[in-house]
Amino acid sequence: MYCCGPTVYRDAHVGNLRTFLLADLIARAITLSGKNVNLIQNITDVGHMSEDISGEDKMLAQAKAESTDPFAIARKYEEGFHKDLSRLNIIPAHLYPRASASIDLMIATIEELFEKKFAYLGNDGSVYFDARAFPGYGAISGNRLDALKPGHRFEYSEENGKRFHADWSLWKSAGTRTEMIWDSPWGPGFPGWHIECTAMSLKLLDGHINVHVGGIDLRFPHHENERAQSNAITGHESVDLWVHGEHLLFEGRKMSKSAGNVVLLEDLVEKGLDPLSLRFSLLENRYRSQMDLSWDSLTASHTTLRRWRKQLHAWGSSKDLLADEQISAALLTDLDTPRAMQRLRVVEKSTEITAHDKRAIFLYADQVLGIDLDRVEEVEPISPAIEKLLEQRSTARLEKDWQASDRLRDELESLGIVVTDSGQGQSWSRA
Repeated sequence: MYCCGPTVYRDAHVGNLRTFLLADLIARAITLSGKNVNLIQNITDVGHMSEDISGEDKMLAQAKAESTDPFAIARKYEEGFHKDLSRLNIIPAHLYPRASASIDLMIATIEELFEKKFAYLGNDGSVYFDARAFPGYGAISGNRLDALKPGHRFEYSEENGKRFHADWSLWKSAGTRTEMIWDSPWGPGFPGWHIECTAMSLKLLDGHINVHVGGIDLRFPHHENERAQSNAITGHESVDLWVHGEHLLFEGRKMSKSAGNVVLLEDLVEKGLDPLSLRFSLLENRYRSQMDLSWDSLTASHTTLRRWRKQLHAWGSSKDLLADEQISAALLTDLDTPRAMQRLRVVEKSTEITAHDKRAIFLYADQVLGIDLDRVEEVEPISPAIEKLLEQRSTARLEKDWQASDRLRDELESLGIVVTDSGQGQSWSRA
């Protein structure tokens, strides 16, 4: 498996994390079916990205904003990325190759494209892929070369040396750029956006990838261009299956810095929510469907997750696993996690399944769901005074005395107790 990794010039938001969770779920499901998985996920810390169609390179811009070296920026946000993966219980990939450490590999890949007549040197000193030399272009996205109009915003704009407007850069001439550049047979410069994944995936997965994962925004142009590059080198389909996770909205809107609604995993932690409440919420939606996340849904997931963990320990301490046919069918049929989650709700309420078997079924499903259902919730006892305030607030909510409810929430928060509300009632955690 290969999964397009993060661009480490900022923290990954919950929409980005949905894609990385998708790769984890697929890997877990394949493992459940009895196969071994070798997952590679790259770290993009070099070159212009898809959103850099105009303006300054994101890595360099962030380095300037934080008054530090661009590679220090990369390492800072790469560390944050791994921290978020750990919080989401995502099993680490076998390798996380960095683009900055793979320049020689990318140059060698470009040289091979030259040998196979798929690359040319533009009159601006940059190297380009000759899109018209690859007849199968468009199989992933449906975009035909003859339908892509000049000026279409699908590639970095300052490319004046192309023979054809739909060609894309494999190696960018440094020009006036003085940072994050390397020597190459074509002069100083840096790699194009798409060549990174071709070079890494073919080298590290022996020229053939069974499953390639990424967000829906990468389908075109990134994956379309990557497929053309990879197939041009191997002479056959290099990837068996391309899988794309759909967009994630937050409370009805696309997340963006300008809209001020970018949500990070750290924001959940600050609100007293278990980070795995995000994983839980994402599991309740099909990866192929656009999803609208909200604080209410995250709070409800947090509450249900705590309840399930308490139930598991009420059902015993056995580590036995019991395969459930409905859960297996759901997980191994295009990763239908909502159906698997619904089955767990049925099992929880069943009067015909023993406590031992309920626990064993939940633990079986958790091999893929990965929501840490067997975790012991260690809660420090609260004082009688705080317990009384919680009771008063619960009563105020039942009586719809919202003013008192808000006042008591603030008072509890000042004592280090974070209260969250959902359809199942109020729950609390320590700040």
